[in-house]
Amino acid sequence: QTLAELEDFGGEAVAHVADVYNEDQVLAAMAGVAERFGGIDVLVNDAGIVPHFNWGTPRWPAIKDMDLGFYERVMNTNLGGTFMCSKHVTPYLEKADGGHIVNLYGGGGLTPAGALTYVVSKEAIRYFTRYHAEEVREAGICVVVLSPGGAIATEDAPDEARARMDSPELAGPRFLLAAEASMDMSGHLLTLDGDKLVIDD
Repeated sequence: QTLAELEDFGGEAVAHVADVYNEDQVLAAMAGVAERFGGIDVLVNDAGIVPHFNWGTPRWPAIKDMDLGFYERVMNTNLGGTFMCSKHVTPYLEKADGGHIVNLYGGGGLTPAGALTYVVSKEAIRYFTRYHAEEVREAGICVVVLSPGGAIATEDAPDEARARMDSPELAGPRFLLAAEASMDMSGHLLTLDGDKLVIDD
């Protein structure tokens, strides 16, 4: 569906299905993209397992009820996927003499219970971004963590969620801005102030 929508807008797109924590699948996806378009300029790490809506679907378990498999699945996707994709896109960006990596930060509060694994994974991504940015700064690679605000991109979202959160059409420009962030923003958490990105950490 996303591929068709991109093509409807007049863009050229290719789709690859991959588990972001499966190294072979990530390598194959990136090789396929690089072959099709002659390289890679931007990576957006947006794959993630998110917690329940506060107002709807079954809540994630509290720590005392959380099994290890559930914890590992969320951490491997959210944090592990960011690591895996960042690791393997870096050589492509170095070859291109620079580029951008945009990691997503969803934030989260301390209530209600059940979102611990998600919040921990996202806070870890903030520090991952900071250190990776310094590793690749001399290569001209800008690594930022973006807090884009909420956007509904699923037909299964409850009505109350839709009333509180933006549509993908409104959220999209935020990613375009982040993909053009200047090097002085590298390593930082960015939020949107009007139509401009600002450092928020």
